[in-house]
Amino acid sequence: MIQSLRGMNDILSPDNERFEYFLKVATTIATNYGFSYIETPLLEETALFKRSVGESSDIVGKEMYQFIDKGENDVCLRPEGTAGVVRAFIQKKLDKAGGIHRWFYHGPMFRYERPQKGRLREFHQFGIESFGVDNVYEDASMIMMVADILTKLGIGYKLELNSLGDQNCMPEYRDSLVNFLNKREDAICEDCKRRKITNPIRVLDCKNRECQTIYKEAPKLLENLCESCESDFTKLKTILDENNISYEIDTHLVRGLDYYSKTAFEFVSDEIGSQSAIAGGGRYDRLIEFLDGKATPAVGFAIGIERLLELIKMPESSREGWYFGAMDENAITTILKATAQKRKSEKAVVEYKPKNLKNHLKGADKLNALYCAVIGENELNDGTIWIKNLEEKTERTVKLEEL
Repeated sequence: MIQSLRGMNDILSPDNERFEYFLKVATTIATNYGFSYIETPLLEETALFKRSVGESSDIVGKEMYQFIDKGENDVCLRPEGTAGVVRAFIQKKLDKAGGIHRWFYHGPMFRYERPQKGRLREFHQFGIESFGVDNVYEDASMIMMVADILTKLGIGYKLELNSLGDQNCMPEYRDSLVNFLNKREDAICEDCKRRKITNPIRVLDCKNRECQTIYKEAPKLLENLCESCESDFTKLKTILDENNISYEIDTHLVRGLDYYSKTAFEFVSDEIGSQSAIAGGGRYDRLIEFLDGKATPAVGFAIGIERLLELIKMPESSREGWYFGAMDENAITTILKATAQKRKSEKAVVEYKPKNLKNHLKGADKLNALYCAVIGENELNDGTIWIKNLEEKTERTVKLEEL
């Protein structure tokens, strides 16, 4: 028997109801914030992610589904959403047109990593990207949007916050961090030795316990911010305080991608085990320039949908729509026509197999329909249909044309 590949799951009931509810909530809130939908391809040139995500990242170094296609192109399935949106932004020459562009997206991403609860090889993300706003108020709006989504879904969270500085203060901090690492070269893991050369700040994200113990003594970027970055970070904290969004400062929060600068944030939950991040993002002002576009400020976030599904508190469901059924073989054509008419304005499901009334009522109840409408031999002869309101427990028989 052929089965799905490891780490690639089907989404069936009851998860599909939670999945659809998440998308409905997130899409509504994003739209309320003034964002519109964008769709990008699942398959992109590998170079896009090497240049944006960074070759020092685990995603590029270990996890991409990369191959040579029939046209001899080096391609891969997208491991994250931001790079593709930035590529589209540049390709459509929107960087040169200027203005503000705000988009949201959702869809599958692919990373060849060890599958575990809530972390799959094919997983789904909901993401937000904003281009053209060089203001920390936009960073705050990103955080407030995630908070709104999680609150609407009934999910508790803790917000972790950091600043990664910019090209003015990061180089000096990087040098001091490298000096710190050089003195402890023999004690850090092999991954950190590699990161020390490719992107030193990434060592702070190491999950090795021995390394984390060492890095408690490492220089802190927050203590080395330039005046502009420190002012922005102070303003961000003030905005969050004024909007009653609590947070904790995590000086080791660097995010897993190389393109972040200034604001970095993660929303975490203690309800899903050790891999507790459920959403995260930050500012990436230099990424457009890295990909040969015109320098444009940008900020965004992504939410891993599968990681949230078990945490979502679904609203109490109410009955809706119609269930149509025939009690007589000769009534099937008529019931199909009645269903087709009702579908033009409401949800309507039809049962093709003739059944007795009791079984039709069971079928309607299973679908959580508001109305059960049935045609038997008598109704067929009279040109009528029997209808029961399953919420009010009332029933009546009406002419078909009145339906």
